[in-house]
Amino acid sequence: MLRLRSVCRSSWRLLHPRVAGSDQVLEQLFASGSEEQVLDVVGRNKAKLSAAHVGLAVSRLWQFQKEKPQMLRTLEFTRTHPQFLALCVLAENKVEQLPDSELVDMLYNVLRLSVEPHDSLVQELVTEGWRRIDRLPMAPLSKFANCLNDQHLNSSPLMGEITEIVSQKLDSVKDARVLSILMIGVSALVSPRLRDALIQKMDFLLDTTGPIHFNTPRRVIQFLRNVKHSYRPLMEKCNRILLRSAKDLDAENISIILGLYQSLQFNNCDFRLAAKRRLSELLDSCTDPVSFTRLFAALGPMAGQETRERLESSALLLAEELNSQQALALAETMEEMECRNLQLINKIGTIFSKNLEGYKPVEIARITQVLILLHYQNPELLTKLRCFLVSHLQVSVFPYEVTMLTRVLSMLPSPRLDEEVTSRVDDLLPQCNLSDLNTFATAMAKWVRHDPSYRHVMPRVYVKLLQKLNHCGLERLRKADSLDLLLEELKYVPGEWFEEVLLEETMLSLQRLIDQISWSNVPELAVFLTRTNHLCTPLLDRIASVSMEHIEKIHYSAMYATILPFTVLNYDPPQGDEFFDACIQHLRPHISSFDPHLLVLLAYSLAVADCFPEDVIREIFNVDFLAKLDAQLETLPDALNMRIRLRLMELNRAVSLECPEFQIPWFHERYCQQLLKKGNGSVTAVQQQIHKMLGEILGGMSYAKVSVLTPYFYVVEFECILDRNKKPIPYVEHSRLLITEEGKVQWGPGSPVNDRSELPPGAQRVAVDFLDSKSFCKNSRHMKGEAVMRKRHLEILGYNVAQIPHFEWNSMELSTRDAWKEYLRKKIFSENS
Repeated sequence: MLRLRSVCRSSWRLLHPRVAGSDQVLEQLFASGSEEQVLDVVGRNKAKLSAAHVGLAVSRLWQFQKEKPQMLRTLEFTRTHPQFLALCVLAENKVEQLPDSELVDMLYNVLRLSVEPHDSLVQELVTEGWRRIDRLPMAPLSKFANCLNDQHLNSSPLMGEITEIVSQKLDSVKDARVLSILMIGVSALVSPRLRDALIQKMDFLLDTTGPIHFNTPRRVIQFLRNVKHSYRPLMEKCNRILLRSAKDLDAENISIILGLYQSLQFNNCDFRLAAKRRLSELLDSCTDPVSFTRLFAALGPMAGQETRERLESSALLLAEELNSQQALALAETMEEMECRNLQLINKIGTIFSKNLEGYKPVEIARITQVLILLHYQNPELLTKLRCFLVSHLQVSVFPYEVTMLTRVLSMLPSPRLDEEVTSRVDDLLPQCNLSDLNTFATAMAKWVRHDPSYRHVMPRVYVKLLQKLNHCGLERLRKADSLDLLLEELKYVPGEWFEEVLLEETMLSLQRLIDQISWSNVPELAVFLTRTNHLCTPLLDRIASVSMEHIEKIHYSAMYATILPFTVLNYDPPQGDEFFDACIQHLRPHISSFDPHLLVLLAYSLAVADCFPEDVIREIFNVDFLAKLDAQLETLPDALNMRIRLRLMELNRAVSLECPEFQIPWFHERYCQQLLKKGNGSVTAVQQQIHKMLGEILGGMSYAKVSVLTPYFYVVEFECILDRNKKPIPYVEHSRLLITEEGKVQWGPGSPVNDRSELPPGAQRVAVDFLDSKSFCKNSRHMKGEAVMRKRHLEILGYNVAQIPHFEWNSMELSTRDAWKEYLRKKIFSENS
């Protein structure tokens, strides 16, 4: 405290040399040891206070508050103190006398002391700052921009002027901290050109300036989130700085950074592991509601079971002290953790019930959604929430708000749709983007299913809404003239309505904008095509040609997204070998920099395309990498964890079968056995039908085996054996698999799961695989990559593979039993001759 007071006094004397020598008021302000003493000096010397005294007094008041932990700050006491109110009046009268930097400091300090933005002092300071805006140095300008952000003036004309100044004077900025604050300030108004210039300037400053506080890279990441621009090189540079500062981060900053990373889809393994270690260290010290809520939000989703239970126990103890916002933050984290602690869920529900009147409309929607997902059982509270949702929806004029309220309202059980809801939705449809329209379509589908009157005919209100919904969606697509904006809208548009109504028109719009495909939007377009399972060769050809031409500009981590539609949809573009080779060569120097889970996904995708870069495979299948992957998987959501483990197994199987020369061991035997135990073993009606017909054409049920387990744990739906003369060979009774009357697969008595008896000389195993719609692209009969890889692997295992596409089996040509049998006979005997 004494050292800080000495530094402040020295700094102030440097700025005011003529006053410092003999000014008793100045000395008294510096000698003050608390807010009360500062306010006492103000009260006793009102008539003597100059602009410099007023500025120093406000600065000292904030300094005392800043030194206290947040829970112990007495902002309300200071802000409502009579002498502070008098100080504000004096400050307002002396605004014009303040030097530029002290004017900005005054504004910053009074806002930190919780003076309202509409207070006349704040208004006067902002107005005076605007008058001087052109002459402010860049450091005070950044602070001024920060103050405007605090007042939600980030889209104001004044911020527009600051944006223009930043554009003109960007070259003069030498401080990364100053630039990061300005970047946040202008993010709402920045043009693509200025955005790129700011990114390049910050990239340079991070390399050339000295030690950087973690707040600077955190603000840079926030800027990238605000402008929705994932510029990976700068994100990685910021991440390295944050990693070096991990030991200094508190729960609040870690929570903010993880949230920013998530919104930018930047999942860095090293930072998640460092954050998890740091948060675990903070467990014992975060005992108040504020710090614990932040810790719970950051650590909960990536904690192990033991730590989760500890967090839930602590949350129960603190539940009575939580305010309404903390309860909401806790509940949303609990939902992310898939918490099933009924006692804690009920406690949180009670807090919500007591504070419903204080929540904003969007918060009411968030509360309703989280309680439904947590399976909260309290019909009375859910009924109240429904009433709140409807009442807010009736008066809301914001499309995003109406969309969210409607979506959550559709999650609640309701026999009939309120007329007020349909009226509000109908009014706002022309203003909605594709994501909003898709949300309304999903909500309508739920209401139709719940409405008893739909059993006979769709109610007129639904028909009219659906027609308008379809019209608005199609019109929006036809009028789209920017590929980047269209891709942004399509990012979160899944569902039946989109596929049935808009998908074809979307593909036409994308082809219409094909000349706008560039290296910067290639990954996003590729992800969309993969997600839709729609084979559009002109778009894929354009992606391949742009990628090859500008491969050096595309970040190496985007190679996975870029190649994904080609492997998933089983499509080779012109110069396909050159395309894949260019992508692999581009990522090769960065193999060790990939996040473990992303490298596994990338290698599996290449394996589907029958491509096995040896250096990538050896990087994955070594002990250090697998240990790091295991550690990372513990921090990921359960669904993603399970997906990566499955892909690692499938990659291990593909390498073992197709690249034995790599000598990579098969180590997923136990994992596959556990997967088999979890499976339900059920078969479809079509599979039962095929099984019976196979018995008939082969000479009996003993000639066809069902759900055969191969080496490396492929499950063949049906297997038969043909001798050298193409005659069926029966299976011995004890090794048969049976289909029960309930449609379950059941092993015969005493049969081992890996029974692979030797075949007679010249005999051949035949695998009969029924391919449903998931094995084909949505818009064609083109087989997808995984079905092709499966056939390739079964052939390596010694099978002749007879594939039965669903569209052939269900065609009009095969409408009789004899036609089906003849079809199977040709598949087994003719195609395998």
